[in-house]
Formats: sequence, structure tokens, C-alpha cells
Amino acid sequence: MDLTGGNYIAGLLSSEGKSTFKAVNPFDASELPTDFHEATIEEVNKAATKANEAFAVYGKKSGTEKAGFLETIADEILNLGDALIECCCAESGLPVGRITGERGRTMGQLKLFASLLREGSWVDARIDNAIPNREPLPKVDIRSMQKPLGAVGIFGASNFPLAFSVAGGDTASALASGCTIVVKGHPSHPGTCEMIAFAINKAAEKCNMPKGVFSLVQGQSVAIGMAIVNHPLIKAIGFTGSNKGGKAIFDAANNRPEPIPVYAEMGSSNPVFILPQALKQNGNEIAQGLTNSVTLGVGQFCTNPGIVFLENAEVLSGFKQAVSEHFEQVEANTMLNGGIKKAFDEGIAFLNSKNGVNLLAKGKVNDEGYKGTSYVFETSAKNFIKENYLEEENFGPSTITITADSREELLASANKLQGHLTATIFGTEEDLNNYTDLIQILEQKVGRLILNNYPTGVEVCHSMVHGGPFPSTTNSRSTSVGTGAISRFTRPFCYQNFPNHLLPNELKNENPLQIFRIVDGEITK
Repeated sequence: MDLTGGNYIAGLLSSEGKSTFKAVNPFDASELPTDFHEATIEEVNKAATKANEAFAVYGKKSGTEKAGFLETIADEILNLGDALIECCCAESGLPVGRITGERGRTMGQLKLFASLLREGSWVDARIDNAIPNREPLPKVDIRSMQKPLGAVGIFGASNFPLAFSVAGGDTASALASGCTIVVKGHPSHPGTCEMIAFAINKAAEKCNMPKGVFSLVQGQSVAIGMAIVNHPLIKAIGFTGSNKGGKAIFDAANNRPEPIPVYAEMGSSNPVFILPQALKQNGNEIAQGLTNSVTLGVGQFCTNPGIVFLENAEVLSGFKQAVSEHFEQVEANTMLNGGIKKAFDEGIAFLNSKNGVNLLAKGKVNDEGYKGTSYVFETSAKNFIKENYLEEENFGPSTITITADSREELLASANKLQGHLTATIFGTEEDLNNYTDLIQILEQKVGRLILNNYPTGVEVCHSMVHGGPFPSTTNSRSTSVGTGAISRFTRPFCYQNFPNHLLPNELKNENPLQIFRIVDGEITK
């Protein structure tokens, strides 16, 4: 397909804005040819209005109909062929293998939610049958299930131009729930966004979905994103990005006349704890794996480990030497855009300027385009406990080793942590028995606790939790990955004293969908 540079408003191309922008190729910092039209406030208003109108139809679609829609989106993404891969690589700087795999993940997410919808029990149907002769008062018939919120806004992420973008996990879970969506494309990869929007619109036509079920607005302006957040017809927001951006959206949403939920995933330093016996027995292996995890994707995953805690021991110097040698061999690789590269370099300069923080090693340097060099620093647990900046994420390929002089100092460091997406413990059976209190501390600090493995790589499955306490997210009770993400865009709804024929199929006496339900306190079909 040929790129138009337009926005997609309820299935139709729209280019009302006079202001335009271009994508930039991170490999060499050159501008790509297409001019993309900055969306106008009027286009955002039209998209939200059409989404609200479409919700009256789409919100009533059956699970089977919505599943077919999601599966058709996946098929249409595949039908874009190599042109999608080429465009995405040019805009993101990511290699072909990574983008090809991410396309598979994006399609897999859509199909996973489709299977959830076909099975149907996700609606959490609950039935309490009437007991008219109950004393002292009769019990009425009460039934409840999850219902979609309405039209919602989705913000595409920079670091996953497919899997966390226009047809990513937020979109898949929102459409699965029955919500209609207005997507704000990320300005780093507008061509990729347009191609995916084309695929979604084609799928909507094939599946006879209402026109406003999906819209895409593009632009570099903060005002366009905030117009979505503040629009009175938008009922929730999904966001993956920086702490600054997520917090601004969260604050704006809560200052509306009608506050709405914001599910913002805002970053994390993903602490790693290497316990004494594990360090002694497996230090060299952990050093190599840690280097790989820190530098995977040029450190631009949500889960790269940015802080590493250890206790002082005889083997510690050998471990640090091994880590340094591994880091020194890491090639400089292309980062996602100039803004991310600049912020990362500023973060490195800031750490280098601080007393009590020492540079252990750095990787190879290459000044072409937006290539980022890898860094590993060292500091003490005493310094970490005193200085809040050491916990802040520096988005890119760097980490800080933090040495505690005692078990108590290690636990104090863990207690000092704010909320993160993940924490990792490397420990032998003896270590784990001696540090059960560390596990208990970390359960209150993160959404996913990992044992003897690395946090990078987030499996898309039913049980995954990709979330955590603030400031890693704005809602610790949710996940942005896996089928549990669907609950972000629903609310419980109750029917009292309704005749059977007026109830949705999920709550009818005969259970025509054959889903699992809680009936008078028992799980049954």
C-alpha cells in the first residue's frame, strides 16, 4: 500500500490539519519522505463522537463476532507482507528479525483474546436465584457480569511499534471487551501506524463492524493526545511510555468533570538481587546473562534490569570484573529515536557527575545515527538508601551494581524501593531459605517476581501480570499483557428481578453459551 500521511477517522482518511511532520530513520538520522498530517482537535472530536455512536452497536456484539473481528485483524496485518516490516524497521531502527517476531506476537495477542471470547467465561457471570419464601424477607433474583465501558483512548508506545501500538495489547483487550477505540499513534513510526490502521479498517469492513469502532489520529503535538484524554465521551485510557507522559495523562483524566481510569505503564528499573551462594556458585554465568538482559533491545524494553543488588563477599570483585569484560564487548546499537538517545546520554552524564557512583565499564562506541553505548556503574547500598535518583529508570542499555555490607543493608535497600514492574532473585535453595523476608518485601514492590531467570521477555498468556505499584503504573490492580488486561476496559453490571428473555445470553437460565458461571455460590456450567 502507498502511505497517504492521513488520519483514519471512523474508516475514512482525513487530512484536515495544515501542519505536517516526517518520520526519522534512526540508523542515520535522515528524514523519511512521507509528510504526515497533524490531526486537528476537530478530527479528534469527530473520532470520539463516531466511537461513541459505534459503541451502541459494537458493545452488543457477541463474543464470537468480536473474536472473528480480532482474528481478521491478525490476518490483515499478515497480508501487509514485507512492506510492513520494511517500513517499521526504517522508522524504528529495529532489525528485521525483531520486527518479524513482534508482528507474530501482535497477531498472537489478537488470536489469544479471540480464543478467550469464544470460550466466554471471562465475563464473570454470577447468578443468585430468587428465594421468594425466605424469612424474614424474600430474596430477589440478582445476576451480574462484566460490561464494556464505552469509547476508550489508546496511546501507542515508541519501543514496540507493533505489539504495544495501533493493534497492540491495549487495542486487542479493549476491542475484546466490547469497547470502541480512538488510537493516538506514536510520532516515531507514523507510517507503521497508518499501515496497521489500514489493516484494522479492512477487517472492520469484512466483519461488518460499525464505522466508528476504530480511529487513528497522528501527530507530534501533546495537545492532540490531551484532546483524547479530556473528551467527555472517552471512558478510559491505555498508555505505555514515560513517567512524565503517563503522570500528565493521569492527572488530566482525574481533573475532568467526570474522572476516568488511566492504565499507564510508565517505566521501571526492575531490581535484581543476587544472593550470596548464587553469586559464589554461578557468578560467571549470571554475569553473562545479566549483560545480555541489560542490553537486549538496546536497553529499551520495559523490563531491562537497571539496578542490581549484591552483598559484599570475596567473589564480588571477580563478578564485577566478569560483568565489565562482557559489557566492553557489547556493540553500540541503534536506539529508537533522537529524543530517547538524548535523554539516555543525559542520564549517563548525570550518573558520571555524582560522587559515590563509579563507572565500571562501557561498551563499544559508534556515533552513527542514534547508536547507544552500554554502561555499567557501581555504588554502595548506603548511597542507594540515601539518594533517590539511583532508583530512577534511565531508558537505555545501562545498569548500576549496588553493594550492601550486610544482609540487613540489603533488606533495607529492598524496603526502600518504590513500585516496579518486576524484581528478580538469583538464589540457591539455601539462599532462598535464608531470605524469605526478601521475598515478602518484594511481593509488595512489584507485579512480577522472577526466580533464577531474567525479567526481559514478557510471555503473552492468561496468567501474565505486566504491571506493578506506582510509579511503574497508575493502577497496580491491572496488567497490560495477557488476557487479564481485558478487565481494564469493563465494569461490573447487575440485573435485578429481570425476566429470563430480557437477560443477556451469559446470564440466561439455560446458559446457551455453556460458559462457567457462579450460580448460588457454586462454579458450574
